Amino acid sequence: MVVTSDGPAHQRLRAPLVRGLGPARVAAALPYAAERAEALVEAFADDGRVELMEAYAMRLPGQVVGHVLGFDPADVPLVVRAGHRTEALLSRHLGEEEQVAAAHDMVALKRLLDGYVRDRYAAPRDDLCSELVTALVQPDDAEEGEAGLLTLAQRTELVAHLNNFLLAGHLTTTALIGTAFLHLLSHPEQWRMVCADPERMIPAAIEETARFDTALQAFRRVTTRPATLAGTELPAGAELLVAFGAAGRDGARYPRPDVFDITRPAAARHLAFGLGAHACPGAQLAREQVRLTLELFMRRFPGLRIAADGPPVAMRPTLIHRAPEALHLTW
Repeated sequence: MVVTSDGPAHQRLRAPLVRGLGPARVAAALPYAAERAEALVEAFADDGRVELMEAYAMRLPGQVVGHVLGFDPADVPLVVRAGHRTEALLSRHLGEEEQVAAAHDMVALKRLLDGYVRDRYAAPRDDLCSELVTALVQPDDAEEGEAGLLTLAQRTELVAHLNNFLLAGHLTTTALIGTAFLHLLSHPEQWRMVCADPERMIPAAIEETARFDTALQAFRRVTTRPATLAGTELPAGAELLVAFGAAGRDGARYPRPDVFDITRPAAARHLAFGLGAHACPGAQLAREQVRLTLELFMRRFPGLRIAADGPPVAMRPTLIHRAPEALHLTW
């Protein structure tokens, strides 16, 4: 997959993602994202309160990424459910029954993706799924099967690539939406600043949320050569968990690193979306979804606040992603 490869193999997998998530496609997806956001909000607007994660944050990003890929909206609930099940199986302690249930959803998703791969290879459409399939299939592959058919190896690679894209495309944006509201509403004066000057302060709030409580806290990596890190000798081939979240709290880089402050200078760069060859190609799509969400809630719910009678906010107990388990809001 693109996240676990380097060099020419990584470039081959990454290039169609970069092209496919360029400014034009992001701009084209925004009217759909805005329409879906409005529809989700309309479902609870008259209730006076909402549990944000289940009713909104865990829904919009999956719908948007499914739309960009060209998936049937009816398939999106499985995509989202299986994504969260995958995260749970890989980074939480689950009982045997929960593990089996997660595995069933993961297999169901892979079967669904295999169907999309074969369909788009046989009859490409104007969507990102078709572009990925077309870009990654090598017609002159020595292992190519019958004319017009994908080999098992090709299908396996394409399914893994799509699965990785989906996980990255909705889990992280869900987390960023949740943590943005958690920290802005936990600092009412900063929420008021956003409401008073949204054009300037919403982008600042998104970047500070990403730095302060990044959606992807860590990821597995392998050293390519011997290295010394903070006095620890690491041989080539050492398996590491690189904590991007810790980088965002580096006191040598950020004054008052443990303070959430949306007035930080824009020059205070962070690593929440990666850096260099592995920088997230979907970063702009994620930012735009958080932006339109903040604008929408600010407009529809000017008295928005964390519900005082709700349960204490707990973060999801996962190793990699950082997001509220639930976030009860009222207005």
